[in-house]
Amino acid sequence: MSSDAGPPEYVHFFGVMGATSAIVFSAFGAAYGTAKSGMGIAAMSVMRPELIMKSILPVVMAGIIAIYGLVVAVLIGSNMDNTDAYTTYRSFLHLGAGLSVGLSGLAAGFAVGIVGDAGVRGTAQQPRLFVGMVLILIFAEVLGLYGLIVALILSTKKS
Repeated sequence: MSSDAGPPEYVHFFGVMGATSAIVFSAFGAAYGTAKSGMGIAAMSVMRPELIMKSILPVVMAGIIAIYGLVVAVLIGSNMDNTDAYTTYRSFLHLGAGLSVGLSGLAAGFAVGIVGDAGVRGTAQQPRLFVGMVLILIFAEVLGLYGLIVALILSTKKS
C-alpha cells in the first residue's frame, strides 16, 4: 500500500458511527426521561388532575436532550465528504463527538426521568416542591448540554 493512496476505505465508518451514536444514545435518554416522567404524571394526575399541565416540564426537558443529539448527528453528517480530505483523524473526532453528546444525553435523560417522576409526585403532595424540582431538572439537563459543547468543539476541529 503506497502512502499516496489516500485514507483507508473504512475511514467513513467511524464518522457514521459518531453520527449514529449521537442520535441513538441521546434519543434513548430522552425516551427514558419521557417515559419515567410520564409515569409520575399519570400517577399524580389521578389525585390532582389540575396539575397535569404544570407537570409536563420534565417531559419537555427530556425531549430537548434528543435535539442535542440530532444537532450533532446532522453536523457530523454534513461534514463528512467522500474525498481524500476526510481523514482518519477527522473520523475519530466525529466518533468522539457523537459519543460525548450521546452518552451524556443518555445520562441526562436518566436523571431527568428519575427527578421528574419523583418531583411531580412530590409536587402533588406539597406544591412548594415545584421550584426545587425545576432547579434539579435544570442541573440534570445541563449534563447533556456539556456533552453538546464538547461535541461541537470536536466535530468542528480541523485536522
